[in-house]
Amino acid sequence: MRITFLGTGTSQGVPVIACQCAVCQSTDTRDKRLRASIMIQLDDDTNIVVDTGPDFRYQMLREDVCHLDAVLITHAHKDHTAGMDDVRAFNYKQQQSIPVYGTVLTHESLKREFYYAFGEQKYPGMPRLELRPIVAGETFRVSTQSFIPIEVMHYKMPVMGFRIGNFAYITDAKTVSEESRSLLKGVDTLVVNALQEEPHISHFTKEEAITFAEEIEAKTTYLTHISHRFGKHADIERTLPEGIRVAYDRLVIDVQ
Repeated sequence: MRITFLGTGTSQGVPVIACQCAVCQSTDTRDKRLRASIMIQLDDDTNIVVDTGPDFRYQMLREDVCHLDAVLITHAHKDHTAGMDDVRAFNYKQQQSIPVYGTVLTHESLKREFYYAFGEQKYPGMPRLELRPIVAGETFRVSTQSFIPIEVMHYKMPVMGFRIGNFAYITDAKTVSEESRSLLKGVDTLVVNALQEEPHISHFTKEEAITFAEEIEAKTTYLTHISHRFGKHADIERTLPEGIRVAYDRLVIDVQ
């Protein structure tokens, strides 16, 4: 299974519009972060995208993605859903609807935000989305692969992370219940949000993310959903313990 980091930035991305800070002005390509998303490529050539944020169109073009088999949505915030309309390019090419996996709450938000895709009047060219509900802790399948949705809390908002075999993807987490932690125990590769050094009401800090990774005994951890306030990629990397890395856009990893 191959994981491509389509975006590793927070809701504003990096650089932030009109910001003159050292991070936003950095020439290191690893400091250029689109909104957080990954693509999962299964061994049978199935392509699955987790979250379709505002940069979804560009992410698909940049990675030359020619087919899409499913979308997983972690939660309904715009930096994770705003690009959903561009799924229609795959509808046209593949001549079929795209399954969109998410909670009932997330699906209700998509129905409001993209109402034209779900109305009785169907016009040519609109996105064709097949909503498939998921429930935390209840395994579902895409192609031949099993996925376990894992609930974390983004302040007071439930967010779905996903465990796929020995790989797990957690974004927008601030607190994680013992029940959810038990579903993550012993993953080989963990991707988890780490917004910045300073405390934040709805995101892990660097130290909180490291502690979380250590508690669930992940062998390798990649930090994502990075803010410009966190610092430059190279500087962050020097402060991390063994087994903890900073993800960056277009990083590709192969996992078992």
